[in-house]
Amino acid sequence: MKLRELSIGSFNLYNLNEPGRAIYTDRDGWTQAQYDLKILWTAAQLRSLVADVIGFQELWHRDSVQRAIDAAQLANDFELITAPQADGSRITCGAMVRRGLRASEPQWITAFPPGFVLRSRGDDPQTPAIDVNIRGFSRPLLHFTIAPREDREPVHVFVCHFKSKGPTKVFNEDWYRDAVDTYRPHATGLGSAISTIRRTAEAAALRFMLSTLMKGTRTPVVVLGDINDGQHSNTANILTEQPQYLVGGALGGSDTALYTAQTLQEYRDTRDVYYTHVHQDIRESLDHILVSQEFYDHSRQRVWMFDGLAINNDHLNFDNHPNDGTGDHGVIRAAFKYRPAAGA
Repeated sequence: MKLRELSIGSFNLYNLNEPGRAIYTDRDGWTQAQYDLKILWTAAQLRSLVADVIGFQELWHRDSVQRAIDAAQLANDFELITAPQADGSRITCGAMVRRGLRASEPQWITAFPPGFVLRSRGDDPQTPAIDVNIRGFSRPLLHFTIAPREDREPVHVFVCHFKSKGPTKVFNEDWYRDAVDTYRPHATGLGSAISTIRRTAEAAALRFMLSTLMKGTRTPVVVLGDINDGQHSNTANILTEQPQYLVGGALGGSDTALYTAQTLQEYRDTRDVYYTHVHQDIRESLDHILVSQEFYDHSRQRVWMFDGLAINNDHLNFDNHPNDGTGDHGVIRAAFKYRPAAGA
């Protein structure tokens, strides 16, 4: 295979499960009517933003996603990658990959990597010690490789879904129940802090894995998914290592950094209207496509040149997703053209 163009997408499926199956604490799940609309809308999105690789989040049941792919008439051209546990009992990540493109067996990574530590005595005597004891991801990472060109190194793809910004429910914790009057006024703040710490740890653990893979190599990497945080958040900064974006004829690139498709689009566009989620009338970009220097225009190691980002998010202007069949996230797609830099 020697593709001249490569496209990557990310799609939060908004709890796509079979009708009548429990979703979190909702024991009834989707009605048949809601489900039918959801499959039709999901299929329309897949047809509209069809990409060579699409990463899925909030995937509950393999059969439901396959049904949407069939409805989109894409089953002959794409394979569905789902975890063995995608039987409707839990939430997982997955992917849809053009047939013949996948180069390795998929892995679902639950545990943080060996040697990963978040512990410090502080930078100076007045800084208290910190020790974060989180051992795994809220949603297992999906990792596989693709080979868009047989004359180039395979591309490592990671599909992720980090802990949301919603406050962790602490009212069932023993320490909370033992002192309800003390903690009730602080439940939201404490819950939000726990969610932030968990999401930060997940980003750092993935970054640990990425640095191990990318340092001193020419390994191309794509990270995509719902990181539940914005373009300039600490979560995104940990993942990307905040590389410098060059303009004009300048050349550079960073060995271990990732570049956001959102920023690449901003350099091409006269107006930034990128958002993938709306909460309390605040528009945010929670869903991202991050790429290594092999996909960065101004990198000396460029293999693929950015060719634009598209996003379907008009449905976010309306807030009746269950009955409309729509999702609560925008669907994004980034395109690249095969155009190696001289000497790359």
